[in-house]
Formats: sequence, structure tokens, C-alpha cells
Amino acid sequence: MLEVLSVVGPIFGLVAIGYLSVRFSLYPAAGVQGLISFVNNFATPCLLFQAMLKIDFAKLFNPHYLASFYFGAFACFAVAFLIARWAFRRRPGESVAVGFSAYFSNTILLGLPIIQRAYGDEALPYLFAIVGFHAPVLMSSGMVAMEIARRDGAPLKSTVKEALSRILSNPLLIGISLGIIANLTSVPVPGLINDVTKMLALAVLPAALFGLGGALNQYQLRDSWEQALVSSLIKLVLHPFIALVLSHYVFGLDWNMTRVAVITAAMPSGLNVYIFATFYNRSVDIAANTVLQSTLLGVVTISSWLLVLSWLAP
Repeated sequence: MLEVLSVVGPIFGLVAIGYLSVRFSLYPAAGVQGLISFVNNFATPCLLFQAMLKIDFAKLFNPHYLASFYFGAFACFAVAFLIARWAFRRRPGESVAVGFSAYFSNTILLGLPIIQRAYGDEALPYLFAIVGFHAPVLMSSGMVAMEIARRDGAPLKSTVKEALSRILSNPLLIGISLGIIANLTSVPVPGLINDVTKMLALAVLPAALFGLGGALNQYQLRDSWEQALVSSLIKLVLHPFIALVLSHYVFGLDWNMTRVAVITAAMPSGLNVYIFATFYNRSVDIAANTVLQSTLLGVVTISSWLLVLSWLAP
């Protein structure tokens, strides 16, 4: 529990600094959107580019292992979307953003240190197998769903065309695509480009968390806490449960793979949930609240899943 708290504590610290800085006029509220745009359009694409360069896709690809994680992710998206659409009466685009908040995991900021501490360095390649597909698969799927959901009565053909155009021009997916291409083709990245992208990638965590804290001043989180709580519980409980059932009881995977799949699925909603919502300006209040609630609740739920897995270990 203390190990988890030592990881989560700095996250809340940065968010709190951003919130208090705007709250007490130490940082201009008008500058928050500019900071978020920097994160969306420059820093995060560089982070994703660097991440894709280091993944050994051929070595770590296991269809059953990946299916255990990603089937659960898409199931959570569908459940959260339907609840937002029919129970909370959200518009289609807003419901997509809510679904996104329930299926995008914090695989690096929390997943990496927790899995490393729990299962050692030998478990990290299994995590990286998921990470390698995480942003490309879930981000692109979310974007396609968003473009279709907000077509406002336009013909499906023109909607798909517009969606593809937006996706191809999206900085986040450009970063992912270039990294994958450089990885698979073994094209050497020029030193200047490599160093610049690494430097920009380092800015994602502090800038995004500070921006998240600053943006919280714009919203009354008490107005959306119920829906954020539902999304958080879907992410923290349903996703790892599905991953456990599929990996262990359906596919009979090696236990080392199973426990990494489950704990990775048990991670709170990742910061890209907030980035995605701000990019499309849909359900930003719910996204921000879900990131905070799921991270806080994750202290309890992640510890519980670690305990469950220790009981089930063969």
C-alpha cells in the first residue's frame, strides 16, 4: 500500500500545484489552454514516437495475451458508452469521450513502476507488449468512434472520409505511426531529431498534470462525479476481471503473463483520457474527474487485485 502511495502521491502533487496556481492567480487561467495544446500537439506525439521506437513487436506478440487485455478494454468502452448515452442522457460525442475514459489505462506512469515492484524486471517485457499496441489501437479506435458519433446527420461516407482525414492529420497518431515505421524498418533516427523528441517527451508528465490541475478550476466536479465514478469502477474492476477470466480460465496462459495482463488492466484511467477529451472538447469535466477518481480509488483496487492474484497463483 505504501509503495502505491509513493507512486500516486507525486501525481496528485503536480495536479494540486496546477490547480492552486490558477486558483490564486499565480498562473494565468488563459494560459491553461495553450499549455494543453502544447501537450496535445507537440510533447505527447514525441513521447509516443520514442515509445514506439523501443518495442520489439515480433518477440512480444501473443494473440491470446493481447486479446485478454484488449477485449476487456473494448467491452469497458461499450458499457461506459451505453451507460453515458442512455442512463445519463449524454450526446453521442460526449458518450464516446466517457467510453474512452473507461478503457484507456495508465500503463506507464503507474503500470510500469507497480508491475516492476510487484513482479520484477522480468515482467516488464509483457507490459511493453501491451504498451506497444495500447496507444495506436485505443487512440485510433476512439478517434474513429468520435468522428462517426459527431457527424451531425452527415452521410456515413463523408463522415468516414472526414474521420480518416482527421486521424491522418492528428499529431498523436502521426507520432505513433512514425515511431512504428522507424522501428519496423530499422531506419536510423538522426541524432538531432532523436534528442529533440526526447527532450519534448520529458515535458509531457509535468505539463499535462499541471494543465489538468489548472483546468479543474473551470469545472464543478460535483456535477459529474456520479458518472465519473461509474467510469472509474468500470475501468478498475470490470477490465481486470475480464482480463483474468480470459487469460487464465479461457486461454490458460502462463501465470506470469496472466498477472501482468490483469494488473495492467487494473491501472487507473490514463492521462490521455483527459488529452483526448480536451482535443475534441467533449465531456472534459468527466474525463478530468475520472482520471482523479480512478487514480485515488486505484490505491485500494490495485492492492486488492494484487492480493487476489497472490491467492490464485498456482
